[in-house]
Amino acid sequence: MATKKFDLVIFGATSFVGQILTEYLFTHIGLSRKVKWAIAGRSEAKLNELRDSLGEGAAKLPIIVADSMDETALTDMCKKSRVILSTVGPYALYGETLVKVCAENGNDYCDLTGEAYWINQMIVKYEKLAKKSGARIVNCCGFDSIPSDLGNHFLQKQGKQKFGSFFNTVKLRVRAMKGGASGGTIASMAEMIVAAKADPQLRKDMGNPYILCPKKHSYSIKQVSVKGPVYDSDFACWSAPFIMEAINARVVLRSNSLTKMAYGKDFSYGEAMLTGTGTKGRLKAIGLTAGLGAFGLGMVLDPVRNLLNKFVLPKPGEGPSLQDQLNGFFDIDLMGKNDKNQQLVVKVTGDRDPGYGCTAKMLAQAGLCLAFDLPKEDKVGGFWTPATAMGDLLIGRLNEHAGMSFKVID
Repeated sequence: MATKKFDLVIFGATSFVGQILTEYLFTHIGLSRKVKWAIAGRSEAKLNELRDSLGEGAAKLPIIVADSMDETALTDMCKKSRVILSTVGPYALYGETLVKVCAENGNDYCDLTGEAYWINQMIVKYEKLAKKSGARIVNCCGFDSIPSDLGNHFLQKQGKQKFGSFFNTVKLRVRAMKGGASGGTIASMAEMIVAAKADPQLRKDMGNPYILCPKKHSYSIKQVSVKGPVYDSDFACWSAPFIMEAINARVVLRSNSLTKMAYGKDFSYGEAMLTGTGTKGRLKAIGLTAGLGAFGLGMVLDPVRNLLNKFVLPKPGEGPSLQDQLNGFFDIDLMGKNDKNQQLVVKVTGDRDPGYGCTAKMLAQAGLCLAFDLPKEDKVGGFWTPATAMGDLLIGRLNEHAGMSFKVID
């Protein structure tokens, strides 16, 4: 791996988030001998256009042409690089061949998928191969699910230091967030719904909170999710369902299983959005719940989904404006409780649109972390979560370079 031509390759660089990622990485590290990187995708013309948009200083940024379905081209790309960052979704449609090739060739890999059922399929198919080759495959390296997974990791470490034990109950609550959705995200959600409609077993798997855990996991409890308006006495606030919990909770539960159930066989984890106090908070919680329900129903019904895609929702390649990305943010609290009812709260924040401005920085730093902070002998091959692969190393990078903050508040 040390003799590879590139340290990093951004695959899908011309996608909406890929462009943001490319611009961030160029601004962050430029073109230097210390970090050798390239951009890749299926259209040479679009890659050239993206490179030109960065200015004259990017004229020598290498370009690799490869299609997500072209195994030969992907293999050639992987043989030139140590770490691959993939932004090509929906991953269930376009992601498998690259994962397969990385697992075969020992490449480290990060992506932005929120498709738990697809991750599970990749683990079943390629984990043994990744372990043999030394490939570290780390999914969910964006807003889903780094704030949740690393937030829990940070909380647990602080709790262990303060109380001498980990927390077996953790709640994540979104206090505030501002950001938009891209056509790629909507397309991924639509693909999950279509797949679930067509396959009853897949629908059942999607409802399993332990879908990403090893089959012989030791969890002994039933996970409880916020499904509607609920008053949360721990936060003295009304709460509503948080759509990202569907992937975030599964990643956090996998992290616990990969650390030999360090947080306990009865570890409970859940997420929700805080909507405020009193009647106003309750009404907002009701409204958010109704809105999510209506959106979900609309996406399930083919005629309604087609109309939404045609007239309302952003198209693939579209997303929030630069100004909206800069004005975006997120503010998240995680509360942990142990068997002695001792508790602690930590806060995780980000300074950009969570799904795009912040996500691009998270993915870039995850890739750099794998490439430069985590030798192969320190972390073997396999399918890892952000917390179990990079943990404190990545938190340090995000604090220093990505406009994020992890801190104890109570």
